[in-house]
Amino acid sequence: MKTLESKAPELKASAFDRAFDAGEDVSEHVDWAQARRVNLEPRRVNVDFPAWVVDALDREARLRGVPRQSLIKLWIAERLTETG
Repeated sequence: MKTLESKAPELKASAFDRAFDAGEDVSEHVDWAQARRVNLEPRRVNVDFPAWVVDALDREARLRGVPRQSLIKLWIAERLTETG
């Protein structure tokens, strides 16, 4: 026995944009399984630091209770938003 899922009527992009800009709830028109966060996909980079920098990062990370990688990402993001 087949069941029919109720789907929200499709909106043209312009109608969707108007509804979103007006603050309406457009979530029923979004396929969240296909959603992507543009420009937020992680990309791996390798950076070499002197030993004293790694030691200092580890101390700071321990003080804050976060992993070294999280601290580095946070500090770089903060700096980029300050200067951007």
